[in-house]
Amino acid sequence: MPAPEHITLTGPFGAGKTAVAAHVARLLGWTYVDADDLIVQSSGREVEDLFARDGEKAFREREAEVFAHLAPRQKVVVAAGGGAQVYAPTRRSIAEAGIVVCLKASAGTIAGRVAQPQARERPMLAAEDTYGRAQRLLDQRAAVYALADFTVDTDVLSPEEAAAEAVRLYRTWGERAFNRPGRIEQLARTPAVLPPILDAPGATTIVRTASGEYPAYVSWGALEGLGAIVKRSTGARRAFVVSDEAVLGRWGETAVSSLREAGLETATRALPPGDASKSLPQASEVYDWLAAHKAERRDAIVALGGGMVGDFAGFVAGTYVRGMPFVQAPTSLLAMVDASIGGKTAVNHAGAKNLVGLFYQPRAVVADVATLKTLPRRALVEGLGEVIKHAMIRDPELLALLEARIEDLLALEPELTTRVIARNVQIKGGVVSEDERETGGVRELLNYGHTLGHAFEAAGGYEALLHGEAVSAGMVAAAEIGRRVRATPAKVAERQRALLERAGLPLRPPPGIDRERVRAALALDKKIVAGGQRWVLLEDVGRAVVRSDVPPSVVEAVLDELLSG
Repeated sequence: MPAPEHITLTGPFGAGKTAVAAHVARLLGWTYVDADDLIVQSSGREVEDLFARDGEKAFREREAEVFAHLAPRQKVVVAAGGGAQVYAPTRRSIAEAGIVVCLKASAGTIAGRVAQPQARERPMLAAEDTYGRAQRLLDQRAAVYALADFTVDTDVLSPEEAAAEAVRLYRTWGERAFNRPGRIEQLARTPAVLPPILDAPGATTIVRTASGEYPAYVSWGALEGLGAIVKRSTGARRAFVVSDEAVLGRWGETAVSSLREAGLETATRALPPGDASKSLPQASEVYDWLAAHKAERRDAIVALGGGMVGDFAGFVAGTYVRGMPFVQAPTSLLAMVDASIGGKTAVNHAGAKNLVGLFYQPRAVVADVATLKTLPRRALVEGLGEVIKHAMIRDPELLALLEARIEDLLALEPELTTRVIARNVQIKGGVVSEDERETGGVRELLNYGHTLGHAFEAAGGYEALLHGEAVSAGMVAAAEIGRRVRATPAKVAERQRALLERAGLPLRPPPGIDRERVRAALALDKKIVAGGQRWVLLEDVGRAVVRSDVPPSVVEAVLDELLSG
């Protein structure tokens, strides 16, 4: 039988499907449609909004309805969305409707085309490292893009040339391709390697890494929805909640009730508060607890608490039975905007912080801003150190908002606090998406203020300064170093200093910090490369750079100034 007069163009965003579809339709005398445009028209919402508010699963279901409706149409060329074929009903509709032509493009080509001003925003490519994200998507979807009758490489072809090749293939081989035995089952089959469809309606951001993708939710009262998120993101039937005694006493009932309402069997484990709990002996005790409950890989661990709990529970999740899914439910400002995002998990050992650990990404992050109401004032203020850091290195608009309303933020005004935390989660998630394991230079920018900050923390025996306080003093030091090496404008350093002071953060280490201990801690800095200290400095608000040419004499002079008071 003749091939249907129906062609679907598949392939990644940036391959040129819409432009090529228009030219194919012109050459054949048919019409063309863009499936994403039909979705936008029927829903009245943009694709990126559908992804953000409803989640990918709901979007794919809506998309499948569009392709089922298009399948009977003739004399039509359809430009499919880049991820359409990951959903089984859509794969079958496309295969049954007519000839499938995949337009190929390399990550470099995609990155170049996406960078064009007229390019449509794509939620699955929402990271500044578009090349890296495009390559990961190509790797993940290679098997579904192979489900085509023909393939046309668009790297070196114009849309007109790619269209001409698609038409040639259709006219010459279309009938034979369409009638080959078992074709529909071959094109509709589920590949052995299939990227997951992320079901994350209402997510504040999606963290996309080579290890996997996960949503982060930020809202006032988010713990009430914890159970549904844990069940959806992990598929678990049991949840093991790891917390500390104080947090479990205040927020445990809310979390456990939500988990049980979602149908999850739940057990809780309270750690003694404080960093001393982040240890291998404590981990061994929790392993014993999990073993006593016969915990399995398909069960989930929920980290309910601050950064210590998140680090510890993530470490346990990553190491018990070679890995259990876990969800971060941070209850401190510092954990919400920093520690819960990025997959760094660890315990302390032999007197060294975070000496034993691994990168192990959570399945979801659920940040209930309301939990900050019970946070001690000092802990709230220290979290602002990381908030201000994110603004300085990444977001001038956030900095302006903080300058205008820092007192409202300290008062935990709900709308503002939720907005600021959500923006910080987006910043941290974006950086992690670009550079998961701190190998590409992007995640290293998050170390702004940390080089000397960590040294001040260590020199104080991890008691004189909280982490965010040490980062604040380290940021002041970094700005002064930057000013002296002509990297940081004086007005930028002054804006930072003024905001830190208004937030109630320290501008220098407390009296009694030993200079030699600071030097010793600097010598052990993990960011030293080939014997050279690496400094994250500001060239402007929102523009940070890494420098390894800072003279030691400049560092010594800044230390003299900060430690003399």
